[in-house]
Amino acid sequence: MKHIIASPAAPAAVGPYSQAIEANGTLYLSGQLPIDGATGAMPESIEAQTRQSLTNIGHILHEAGYDFTHVVKTTVLLQHITDFAAMNKVYAEFFTAEMPARICFEVAALPKGALVEIDAIAVK
Repeated sequence: MKHIIASPAAPAAVGPYSQAIEANGTLYLSGQLPIDGATGAMPESIEAQTRQSLTNIGHILHEAGYDFTHVVKTTVLLQHITDFAAMNKVYAEFFTAEMPARICFEVAALPKGALVEIDAIAVK
């Protein structure tokens, strides 16, 4: 059985999808844009955008009773692959041990002109 997860601290879904779905002890998080859930603002730098996307993931994880240690896989979409090192430095602030598997690639464009979008899968 699946359970829809929605955190009021993270930005609301902007389309026909859920922030996250939990099914059989696995949490599937939709891609998180770097939008502040309280203000609707998006920071400008890749570092601040990465931090906001991961903060949004943290809000959703918390809402579902998970945390970053439960994350087993992420996907990072970058507007510019040249931002990889800067993104990676911030990413390492959130994942400090037992790193999840990850894929990262450059895309042609992201919604709302974002520089980064990150999704995650977490398991208890």
